[in-house]
Amino acid sequence: MPAACESVLEDIEDIVSAEDLKPHDRQFVRKNVFPKVRKRTSQKNVQTDDEPPSDSIIPGVQKIWIRTWGCSHNNSDGEYMAGQLAAYGYKITDNSAEADLWLLNSCTVKNPAEDHFRNSIKKAQEGKKKIVLAGCVPQAQPRQEYLKGLSIIGVQQIDRVVEVVEETIKGHSVRLLGQKKGNGRRLGGARLDLPKIRKNPLIEIISINTGCLNACTYCKTKHARGDLASYPIEELVDRAKQSFQEGVCEIWLTSEDTGAYGRDIGTDLPTLLWKLVEVIPEGAMLRLGMTNPPYILEHLEEMAKILNHPRVYAFLHIPVQSASDSVLMDMKREYCVADFKQVVDFLKEKVPGITIATDIICGFPGETDEDFQETMKLVELYRFPSLFINQFYPRPGTPAAKMPQVPAAVKKQRTKDLSQLFHSYNPYDHKVGERQTVLVTEESFDSNYYVAHNPFYEQVLVPKDPLLMGKMVEVNIYEAGKHFMKGQPVSDARVHTASISRPLAKGEVSGLTEEFRRSAQNGTNWKAQPSAEIPVKTRLSSWMALQLPWQQGGGGLKILSVSLALLAVLVMFYYGGMKTEL
Repeated sequence: MPAACESVLEDIEDIVSAEDLKPHDRQFVRKNVFPKVRKRTSQKNVQTDDEPPSDSIIPGVQKIWIRTWGCSHNNSDGEYMAGQLAAYGYKITDNSAEADLWLLNSCTVKNPAEDHFRNSIKKAQEGKKKIVLAGCVPQAQPRQEYLKGLSIIGVQQIDRVVEVVEETIKGHSVRLLGQKKGNGRRLGGARLDLPKIRKNPLIEIISINTGCLNACTYCKTKHARGDLASYPIEELVDRAKQSFQEGVCEIWLTSEDTGAYGRDIGTDLPTLLWKLVEVIPEGAMLRLGMTNPPYILEHLEEMAKILNHPRVYAFLHIPVQSASDSVLMDMKREYCVADFKQVVDFLKEKVPGITIATDIICGFPGETDEDFQETMKLVELYRFPSLFINQFYPRPGTPAAKMPQVPAAVKKQRTKDLSQLFHSYNPYDHKVGERQTVLVTEESFDSNYYVAHNPFYEQVLVPKDPLLMGKMVEVNIYEAGKHFMKGQPVSDARVHTASISRPLAKGEVSGLTEEFRRSAQNGTNWKAQPSAEIPVKTRLSSWMALQLPWQQGGGGLKILSVSLALLAVLVMFYYGGMKTEL
């Protein structure tokens, strides 16, 4: 097989080309060929079964480095891809230098994120690494020049990452960018019961839907994720149950707009949330992701009740983007500032202490000084404890990129002014001296503390006592900063162990079905085991017979196409040892 294949395969089934011999043609040719006598090779030149031939490429034995940029939805996709590859036998490594292949999972929200992505591709090429691209950048614009000739796995095709990686390792360029459909409608994406490796074994990220119902003029993500497509409630509940059984104590619900959930399948977000809280064990918590104002307005009463539930964080991320109605109209945000205020005021009244996080874009095309001052007044009014400030970046292909732009210096100054206002107040000073219940789930960036969150999803740093990790404990708040508080565990406090099972080890694959485990034990899927422990002959025969359990009955590689491809290879070798008499 050649080291590389110049043509790009739009799907893996294209490996069997139209030029290959058909079964009938092969049968006809066989009548005119005669065996060629081969000389026996000496024993010392015979390759043993325990080592692969020096020129062989055996998928499943390589090391893969995965880098993900962007939102929690993207991070969940990255975890799923890592899990499938590890379950198949690949080694997921944190060392990019030792990796054979780089899987780069991109974000298209802002220019800097795409710049990092592009630079990583260049670095991988300079290091002679195999490359597979994923995420929103190649999904939205697969024909960009710097993506030419590289393999791409689409955002709805992550359950086929093993196939794409295998073909890439063999030198092919494969692009799977299609949408998943069922019963005539677009699906939320790949199955939720795929194997995954959680970045944090205590936190499960569940994407409840993909896409959205909006058409914001600045948004590139819409080009990649498309229109709203929601997962059924029963599948989401099953995923939550499975997560708790694997030691998870905190669930994040994520999507491009959680508030729009279910509108395409005849249900809604509150209905899903009430079903989920029924299965959350004591000591575990649920965090709701970002929701835009228009859709949450319809469910304010129910949302307030849910956010008051003891196992749901009293936290909501509601992007306002601007406090100017004219700017919001140019953005096509489908709400006005009064709608945002109605949502915030209602929730603050009905859910005492709730944390409202929001986003603001500085310097959107057409934004005047007066428009920006309205935004400054809004921040001064609500003093948001969590505020994501973004300087506007025109994204290629979006309507906003074609609008008259605000000068770069003005955008930069407005971003600076808003940042100064945000840092002028300390939202947690009044909480010093309080006794709070917190759930400990992470380690701080400086590795000096463990990170916990109180019922309002406010960050509390606690001592690095391994006994606290994954536990819900009571602490006394003794210090407050801009983005955090510090707490000391109360000596007589009760400690809740949230999960019904011990958490998985870091890097351990979750979500392996009993079907997969049985097939691994029976040897029909050798790659669930460390590759080096399996003789090469066994590996090759098992690989050729393999169909991934999570692809059976789904959108996996067609077995017929695989058989034909392998048959074509065998015919090539067969004819190589024979001569034709005309």
